[in-house]
Amino acid sequence: MTSGDPVVLEMVNNAVLHGHRQKKYLKFKKSNFANNLTLSTVTENGSPFNRGIQHEAKHSAILSRAAKLFNTKGARSTTLSDVAHKLGLTKTSLYYYVKTKEDLIYQCYDAAMRHAHATLDQVEAATDNPLERVLMFMESQISTILKALTGQGDFYAAPLELASLKDKHREELIAEYLRMFIRFRSYIRDGIEQSIIRPCHSTSTTRALIGALDWSFYWLYEMPEEEAMLAGAALRNIVTHGLFSQDADYRPGDHLLNAELASPAKGFDREAQNRLKQEAFFKAGTRFFNRKGFSGTSLDEIAEHLQVSKGAFYYHFTNKEALLSQCYDYSLDQTEAIYREINASDISAAEKLDTVCRQVFHIQNSDLGPLIRYNTITALPPPIRRRVLARTQAASNNLGQFVREGQASGMFRDVDAGIMQNMLEGAVNAAMDISEWRRLEDIDEAAIDYFDVFYFGLTKNTD
Repeated sequence: MTSGDPVVLEMVNNAVLHGHRQKKYLKFKKSNFANNLTLSTVTENGSPFNRGIQHEAKHSAILSRAAKLFNTKGARSTTLSDVAHKLGLTKTSLYYYVKTKEDLIYQCYDAAMRHAHATLDQVEAATDNPLERVLMFMESQISTILKALTGQGDFYAAPLELASLKDKHREELIAEYLRMFIRFRSYIRDGIEQSIIRPCHSTSTTRALIGALDWSFYWLYEMPEEEAMLAGAALRNIVTHGLFSQDADYRPGDHLLNAELASPAKGFDREAQNRLKQEAFFKAGTRFFNRKGFSGTSLDEIAEHLQVSKGAFYYHFTNKEALLSQCYDYSLDQTEAIYREINASDISAAEKLDTVCRQVFHIQNSDLGPLIRYNTITALPPPIRRRVLARTQAASNNLGQFVREGQASGMFRDVDAGIMQNMLEGAVNAAMDISEWRRLEDIDEAAIDYFDVFYFGLTKNTD
């Protein structure tokens, strides 16, 4: 999956994505290496005295612990010493299981993909119903994260830095991701063919649903325990029936793109020209960071792409990290501008939600964007991360507010607004480069296809 489940519970004060809140069900003791072996490791593999079994158990424990660290500190920021220390191992002992950090990153990402395929295998063995297969797979992803959070299962790494891996490893993992995507999409296509799932654009719907899970490791951690434990049921409700009430007569209206965002900054004085140049760096930098990750992005490539000297870059930015930080700010400036305009309008809650989603989708997939993907968030220094994530959360909260307003008016069903908000946020973040997944003749039509599953569900609403 594009999401894994990265939370270092015993390092909560250093957590990348939050770090400000602890929860009763997330209190882990610092443990030695033996204590990191999961329950499943012992019960499913037989005798703990078998050396082969012990080796596999320790290997699994290493990948699980590394997954937590990778998804909080970032894979490139985590050292092998960090992993060894958390497991009570020496760095030399760790080399018995992994050759290099590149090898460890690859193994963690590979474990996440193997887990996803194993889940699909279990789902297919459990039922022939295509809709149930979709729902069970998504519920299983939530369940895996919750089990890890409560100490009952392994953690799996979100491949946030896949782009920075060596070609061979990256290509293998991408191939496995595509195979997983195609398997999941086949459930939707089978459901449509059998009239179990209503007609929809299967590729867009698959991308949207998988994208909705991308950051579930983060928002499940942030939620109060009692809400997180109900997330699977809430997700099933939303994906099955959608957000709109049965009697709601809503059709997507004309897409009105923010004219201010659609026009580049203009001016002839030096300040305006510098702003134009900076915006060019923001767009180019964002595109490279999104595709190659922080480590894989070269300042030389960005300068060459813009046909400027490297010195021109340093005139505007002190280093690559400064560019990344400002790329996040630039993306947030755009999304916040959309929310401000929408909130100032007198349109309905349904129109607000739909307009925001479609406008952000448009920016993601046109020359106006792209917006930064959060797979590079771990490359930012902790103080900047916290500031960026605080702004992101404040903007995202608008989605939840629109859902609650729509529920108050009777337009939306009584679904969990927090889960709905987080699913939409994940899907929006995954919406870029939709042209790589499907033919793109009209961006707005593609946006309507993409968000359709969240609004109307996979089946006809009979609530």
